[in-house]
Amino acid sequence: MAIEETRTSATPPIRDAAPRRPGSAAAAPQPSPRAWTTRLVIVGIVLAALNLRPAITSFGALLEEVRDGLGMSGSVAGLLTSVPPLCFAVFGVMAPRLARRFGPGAVVCAGMAAITAGLAIRPFTGNAAGFLAASALALMGIAVSNVLMPVIVKRWFPDRVGSMTGLYSMALALGTSAAAALTVPMTDALGGDWHSGLAVWAGLAGIAVLPWIPLVRTGAPSGDAPAADTAPHEPGGLRVTRSRTAWALAVFFGLQATAAYITMGWMPQIFRDAGVSAGTAGLLLAVTMVMGVPLAFVIPRVATRLPHQGPIVVALGACGLAGYAGLYAAPAGGAWLWALLLGVSNCAFPLALTMVGMRARTGAGVAQLSAFAQSTGYLLSIPGPLLVGVLYQHSGGWGLPIALMAALMVPQIAVGVLAGRDRTVEDEATPARRP
Repeated sequence: MAIEETRTSATPPIRDAAPRRPGSAAAAPQPSPRAWTTRLVIVGIVLAALNLRPAITSFGALLEEVRDGLGMSGSVAGLLTSVPPLCFAVFGVMAPRLARRFGPGAVVCAGMAAITAGLAIRPFTGNAAGFLAASALALMGIAVSNVLMPVIVKRWFPDRVGSMTGLYSMALALGTSAAAALTVPMTDALGGDWHSGLAVWAGLAGIAVLPWIPLVRTGAPSGDAPAADTAPHEPGGLRVTRSRTAWALAVFFGLQATAAYITMGWMPQIFRDAGVSAGTAGLLLAVTMVMGVPLAFVIPRVATRLPHQGPIVVALGACGLAGYAGLYAAPAGGAWLWALLLGVSNCAFPLALTMVGMRARTGAGVAQLSAFAQSTGYLLSIPGPLLVGVLYQHSGGWGLPIALMAALMVPQIAVGVLAGRDRTVEDEATPARRP
């Protein structure tokens, strides 16, 4: 396969300077209105990505305090750790339709506002049901933004899919790790009140709303119809559910999401039950998440230069299996090493995002594939965190949950290799036209 970053849709590459008119004076080029808009899109993508996981990892860092404060059982806590993939599945499938109606930028802007409101409200609801409802509001905003980020990247940067996906994934990993590392120290600095420690992340989400406001009015790049608008729904158009690659990518997405949300929701508690302090457990989760900062930038760039992404899938899966084995045998003794290995394994997420952009040729195809792979994948991932909570409560230890995590890594590797093959969903799912 040729380098995928050169594969483009109908959208021409965005330039930072306006072209000179023939016969014009040889003056310094003036910035095009599109140039500042492109820079604003980059800022908006980075700030949005920073806010796509703190709602989850901040809760994981204070899981024990929230459980005690709201009187949750282990099963209810497991249900709460299953809420993110449920919301991503339910609300993510709505994203292309909302984007067709309002535009992707407007939907992401509204998503950031929903995250802000949900994070500000949930710590002060006073009961588990209210906490769940406010969390769902924030997760709804995350869900639609999850789906539309690859669409926005494909639309605005069609010749830089790998590098922009890497930048977006790196910012996402940074936000994830920052919430894991800083939530406990900030809670202590705020007097030990977990309510304030969780609510503080609403401020970061509020900042992320700002760059999208002018972009709502600016719209798509010049000459580009909205990617979601052109998605073919009529008979004879792209039917992504007929693509084996789309299904492989959806299952791969679901299994890597299962591992990620089990890690974000339960790993601090695994370490705390092994005798590690709450602050150190939060740092260990932060180490796991921060591994994605450099690797999330490198992996997409490497992936777009390979004809088959299977070797990357296998390498990441092997790290996950080694990490789970260590977590089972000596959770406290080798805690930092296990955190590092699981952090490498969790970089299956930016790889999956990159493959979404590579397995479709057009913006329309990316919109459909992103919605299908993410919604179906997150739906498949729902039972995992809940089952871990149930196994933990009824077995009285972490042996069975960790064995489950390791077992799920095997099919993840298998379907990831299938999803990494050199083909597109348009080739598999667009019926041949009659002569």
